[in-house]
Amino acid sequence: MMIEQFGIEGIYIVHAKKGYEFHEDRIDKLFAKNGLAFEYVTDGDPTNFDTALLNKYFSPDIRQVLSDGILSCTLNHILSYERIVKSSNRFALVFENDPFFLGNFIEQIIKITKEATTLSPGFIISLENTTLQFPARKNLRKRQLLYPAVKGRCAGAYLLDLTAAKNILKDLETNKCKEVIDWWHNTLIERQVVKMYWADPPITEQGSHNGLLSAGISTKQKTLQRRIAWMAQKYYKTYITRWFK
Repeated sequence: MMIEQFGIEGIYIVHAKKGYEFHEDRIDKLFAKNGLAFEYVTDGDPTNFDTALLNKYFSPDIRQVLSDGILSCTLNHILSYERIVKSSNRFALVFENDPFFLGNFIEQIIKITKEATTLSPGFIISLENTTLQFPARKNLRKRQLLYPAVKGRCAGAYLLDLTAAKNILKDLETNKCKEVIDWWHNTLIERQVVKMYWADPPITEQGSHNGLLSAGISTKQKTLQRRIAWMAQKYYKTYITRWFK
């Protein structure tokens, strides 16, 4: 795997054991085409829920707070961090099961990883455009790809380093997760457990948001109307709104 030489030593796909065979087939082909070796993370499937497992990471009332599907997704993100630490990955990529690559993914992730080596350890880098939020135009710098942020842009695609994975798992020993992965990342950022950076331009987007796929825990179905609406919002927020920030 070419990107290993730049420090990306693990790629983890948060996935479901059953029901999303189309997503799995698509991922297998997309990642093979790009020469990317990866692991599916499915051990957090609801069929594996038990009191000991959930209590290790979550608040006691978590099953009243999150549906089983969302809880499973969040747990699989956490189990990805366990694998990162166990394998001592310098950097790792974590994806949910509906990624689309924007442009030349390999070329762009290598540039991002090179810049990431200049950051202080303990960071997450958002690679996606899911929230259609971007650094203000006035803050952009030539040849700079990573920009400090005070929140994430959902958890569909991100890079993190070994220190961040360790810090998150250490924090979980005393501060249990009480929310969906996207919001929990923001809680970790606010509490300075990890630092957040946004990659700009983003290099992935989620199929459950761009109208091309229906994701495992999404209620939004694939429709032409959703696709057109996404493209319109994407253009407006990418090329117009950020000029006025």
